[in-house]
Amino acid sequence: MLTVNEIFYSIQGESTRAGRPCVFVRLTACDLRCSWCDTEYAFHEGHKASVDEVVTAVEAYDCPLVEITGGEPLLQEDVYPLMDRLLASGRTVMLETGGHRPVTRVPAAVVKIVDVKCPGSGEAGKNDWGNLDRLAAHDEVKFVIKDRADYEFAGDVIRRHDLASRCAAILYSPVHGILDPKTLSEWMLADRVPARLQVQLHKYIWTPNTRGV
Repeated sequence: MLTVNEIFYSIQGESTRAGRPCVFVRLTACDLRCSWCDTEYAFHEGHKASVDEVVTAVEAYDCPLVEITGGEPLLQEDVYPLMDRLLASGRTVMLETGGHRPVTRVPAAVVKIVDVKCPGSGEAGKNDWGNLDRLAAHDEVKFVIKDRADYEFAGDVIRRHDLASRCAAILYSPVHGILDPKTLSEWMLADRVPARLQVQLHKYIWTPNTRGV
């Protein structure tokens, strides 16, 4: 049994698949409290649903791309059979995870988006650094960047773990409304960072506080 916050169909706002239609399965609960979190409603709100019920809800949208997110989806044991079932249906499955829970049991075909917490989040001490050794070639690593200190931290992590050669993409996401994407872009260009600037596209299409998109 899963605790589901919401299931919705929208435009993918992040990752290298930004802009594509996607079904999102947002699971309830998170054991982190990042300073910039934009989904605090997923900490507690939710309803119980079986894996079968979630798969049926996803299939109703007839979309080949699915993202499992949260909250922190790896807190729920039934997320693993859910990923297996969605893969078996022929879908591309993405998993957005906070990076503090081991990804060892995530099915190999799942595209993992591993969020490395920077100091500005207040949760940098929780990173499971072993996850960066568990990356597959199709996985992506995300840094949510609040300020220059976060930017320098991210660059150091990239160098120490040789991320540029070990995953499909490195994503730099400025905290919406706090760090100007132009400023982050200028830093990246000056340092020739091997990363991709990522704005949260859904927050520009709709409003930053709109839910279910």
